[in-house]
Amino acid sequence: MRCLTAAACLLVLTACQPAEPGSAPTATAPDHAPPAPSEPADIPACPADADVMAGWDERAPPRRVFGNTWYVGTCGLTALLVTSDQGHVLLDGATEAAATSIEANIRALGFDPADVAYIVNSHEHFDHAAGIAGLQRATGARVLVRVPAVPVLLSGRSGRNDPQMLELTPFPPVAEVDVIADGDTVQAGPLTLTAHATPGHAPGGTSWSWQSCEGERCLDIAYVDSVSAISDKAYRYLDHPATVDAFRGALDTIAELPCDVLITPHPLASDLFARIDGKAPLQDAGACRRYADTGRANLDKRLAREKTGAAP
Repeated sequence: MRCLTAAACLLVLTACQPAEPGSAPTATAPDHAPPAPSEPADIPACPADADVMAGWDERAPPRRVFGNTWYVGTCGLTALLVTSDQGHVLLDGATEAAATSIEANIRALGFDPADVAYIVNSHEHFDHAAGIAGLQRATGARVLVRVPAVPVLLSGRSGRNDPQMLELTPFPPVAEVDVIADGDTVQAGPLTLTAHATPGHAPGGTSWSWQSCEGERCLDIAYVDSVSAISDKAYRYLDHPATVDAFRGALDTIAELPCDVLITPHPLASDLFARIDGKAPLQDAGACRRYADTGRANLDKRLAREKTGAAP
């Protein structure tokens, strides 16, 4: 599985073989016992009236979502830490500027960034992946993504297979990337996170599922990639039927995920802060299906608009 490096990957990508579905990268246990985590009280809350596209670089107070799942991202971009006494998994790296806040949030909760065994990604755009290079240096973690995202993380630039290519900001290349496939699991001690291929918004789009428990109560957590059908001014989905078919398949996958708690790469897209704060239900077994239905409706609307000749 460990076949890709920044120096060599673009030359040897076709020779590298992804892991067999269902295989599980396994972390080495830390050589020290982590302290009991606690939520800091001295970090200002995010603005209550913030827009879903605001606050990408602004540090959010780190907090528990449920059980061993922690929010360590910014006011506008999700980063999650799933913890165990045998290593942690970090989901997403937000922007380049946000990487130091994510690291600080991990420390503020009482965890050691060096105990992060893996960094995984929702999709390969600068607002969710630009911080990964810095976080890999800070943690020493292995970065795992699906094959379509590999050249993007290693170069910091998307290709024309990405609907938003012309509008995406380049970001720092990641030094080393490993490949994970649809259905593979990532393990760190008792943690098991499953990768689900959900392309559409971006070619390498990946959603993640796992269980977190509080006492005897366990919930299925679903970190589900973005489902908006948006593009730059040159891209037309109607010109890429295979992409549309894959997008629809991804939405079907999302609808069937084990999903007691939905979390999205933009936290306000799933009203996450209000739900963590008890102002709305955290648990909602129908949330992933409704999220997928919204994605289908938006994709159909986009395709219908393209048929009229309207500009993207």
